[in-house]
Amino acid sequence: MIQRIQTLFLILTAGVFGVLFKLPFATSDKPSAQYLADKVYDITDHPALIGLTIIGAVMALISIFMFKNRKLQLKLGYFIIVMAILLPATAFLLFTRESASIDPTVHVFDQAGMFLPLGAILFAALANYFIRKDDKLVKSMDRLR
Repeated sequence: MIQRIQTLFLILTAGVFGVLFKLPFATSDKPSAQYLADKVYDITDHPALIGLTIIGAVMALISIFMFKNRKLQLKLGYFIIVMAILLPATAFLLFTRESASIDPTVHVFDQAGMFLPLGAILFAALANYFIRKDDKLVKSMDRLR
């Protein structure tokens, strides 16, 4: 049902993906290269990062309303976890590919955006845990009938 605890975790997962649009992955002390031209490396610097973030958030919101189909809800939860893993991995790969053109005197600092997908993974995993728990409860009630 919509009022279950997994709904809270799925909303938090979508919220984490949404917050990623505001928090940068990294910052630098001087403008440099393509991604750090504005001294900030964030989601909006590459379409792949925008796509992964939007897909993760939308899947979390869709999963909330799949409460009647718990197996599909679980699959969506696993998909959300994969998106949350791919997001920082893709950001890191794109940045390291571009890092050859960064001036060596530029200092790059990691920011919260690089670690925030861990929160999305945690919340999606907790949602999946409670979805499985609900599924076991429903199956045990069916056995009693």
